[in-house]
Amino acid sequence: MKILVVGDSCIDNFIYCDINRLCPEAPVPVLKPVKKSTNPGMASNVAANLESLGAKVDVITNTELIEKTRYVDIKSGQMIMRLDEEDKCDKYFGSYESSGYDALVISDYNKGFLGEEDITSFVKKSSCPTFLDTKKFLGDWSKDVDFIKINLPEHNINRGYKHDNLIVTDGKNGATYKGENYPVLKKVKVSNVSGAGDTFMAGLIYAYIKNKNIREAIKFANECASKVVQERGVTTI
Repeated sequence: MKILVVGDSCIDNFIYCDINRLCPEAPVPVLKPVKKSTNPGMASNVAANLESLGAKVDVITNTELIEKTRYVDIKSGQMIMRLDEEDKCDKYFGSYESSGYDALVISDYNKGFLGEEDITSFVKKSSCPTFLDTKKFLGDWSKDVDFIKINLPEHNINRGYKHDNLIVTDGKNGATYKGENYPVLKKVKVSNVSGAGDTFMAGLIYAYIKNKNIREAIKFANECASKVVQERGVTTI
């Protein structure tokens, strides 16, 4: 199985801190860093999850460094703040060879790497199933994508948009496809939801390419996302 992932990427930093007192100058906690973890994020996290499932992956992404740093209380796992640095990247300019891939995945966090016309071009040139997860407003430019994954708040913003294969995720409530809900079968203790959407996307694509059954793929994607939300930081399945 060979998959092409296209989209903007970042570095996800997690700084775990001891928090034992409030600052005397202002009503804010004093953070004492204890340890740090670093992972590839956004499109690169989708790719990392696909690789961990056993797929071969090529990635087209930005070269500029986008960093998201989360400060977390080490005892409770509660995130205290997030700092985003270099939150934009240059636009993609390049060529695309569509042959040899079992799926095209566009993971568009709307940081500037892909325009609507770029996504349309990638989809039109592809002879394999195409999947889209985007932070852009959906429109006619996305109508030729085979499957679109979107979370519930994004779906509420895009209420007027119609697509035959729209998969709406809703955290602990699972996902909805063609009016049918696919629940999470086992309740788990959620430690961190960062990157869970990327893991869902990876699981969905991997299972669909393997079995060509989108409903079974949604169930598998739910299982994958349920596993990673139990871990601290951004983790792969």
